[in-house]
Amino acid sequence: MSSKVELMAPAGSFEAMIAAIQGGADSVYFGVEQLNMRARATMNFVIEDLPAIAHLCKQSKVRSYLTLNTIIYDHDISMMKVIVDEVKKAGIDAIIAADQAVINYAYKQGVSVHISTQANITNVDTIDFYSRYADVMVLSRELSLNQVKQVCKAIQKEQIKGPSGKLVEVEVFAHGALCMAVSGKCYLSLHTQNSSANRGVCVQNCRRKYKVIDIEDGHELEIDNEYIMSPKDLCTIDFLDQLIDTGIKVLKIEGRGKAADYVKTVTACYREAIDSYYNHTYTIEKAESLKLKMREVYNRDFWGGYFLGREIGEWTNVSGSQAVMRKIYIGKAVNYYAKTGIAEFFLEAYGLKVGDKVMITGPTTGVIETVVETLHVNEEGAKGNAEKGDYCSFKTNIQVRNSDKLYKVVPSTIDEKQLAN
Repeated sequence: MSSKVELMAPAGSFEAMIAAIQGGADSVYFGVEQLNMRARATMNFVIEDLPAIAHLCKQSKVRSYLTLNTIIYDHDISMMKVIVDEVKKAGIDAIIAADQAVINYAYKQGVSVHISTQANITNVDTIDFYSRYADVMVLSRELSLNQVKQVCKAIQKEQIKGPSGKLVEVEVFAHGALCMAVSGKCYLSLHTQNSSANRGVCVQNCRRKYKVIDIEDGHELEIDNEYIMSPKDLCTIDFLDQLIDTGIKVLKIEGRGKAADYVKTVTACYREAIDSYYNHTYTIEKAESLKLKMREVYNRDFWGGYFLGREIGEWTNVSGSQAVMRKIYIGKAVNYYAKTGIAEFFLEAYGLKVGDKVMITGPTTGVIETVVETLHVNEEGAKGNAEKGDYCSFKTNIQVRNSDKLYKVVPSTIDEKQLAN
């Protein structure tokens, strides 16, 4: 492993995985089937994808980690063993797990294990216990910077080593969605919808707005300004130097349910921040500019989590994303002319004009962002704009594949009617 802290990015699809690699990730983590904490997500991989994932990651010199981190029931054991066996066969680098059944079986099969944040590791004695099975451990999200530093120092002092014979490495979540519950262990969804968050099928009750009713006299109060169970997103980029200085070895971005453009943007921002830390160009001004860039993609606003010693969370005041930019689907790729670097698209939903910022995404393309400098429409040659129903082409210089999706990137304040005009 590089002496730099490892940057781990999420991947819920091949499109997002390519985007993570494009953004500069050192490793990616992903789930298959139903035994992971994003089982409800529509973008999960299947077991048959494992060889392709392993090949892509090895080709890109990026490590691959499969999340198998839900609680496991007896009827899951057979499927769990199949997944672990296929992970080993495909050459995936490690499994991220919390349930002792998974940890034990993977260890017996010689598959590297990372202990998930769901295990709620908060002290060095717990790290000592798990060191029999794992080389990497994710700390609880409720720890302060000082607590993280003390754990890292204790590992060094006590020389706690994992199965590989190397000192145990500490991993932390550094960016993304936070749950109101302790390290994600929530039962609200289970109680209300019989859909357990601890089985990866949370319905996110906490992200909604609520009213409080006085049972005795019936008075009703609406909670104003805040979604009191929905934390803002974690963001550590403006104190990343302090976080790295604690001694952590792996820095993880949340977002296996997020789109590829989120993955690429956030990964690229943390890549730049990490690199600047090591070449001594990291500044608060640079961190703030990167934070502004991350505001362009999905976010619930930002706060520093519990790293800075906070005892209570900061809550979002709106439903959903507060991104300042959004992407609007306008068409799909139909051809790419490699010699000239020109891509051709069919506009299915909205028009396009010179000067528009666009995004192209696809399962083998990842994410391409560019500005339309010249535009050729149908067989009419260069024009300033193209309409819905037109075939148009412009330079990308990066290969585009048929059926790749074309989006226009616009301020979030622009609505569909304005696009149509």
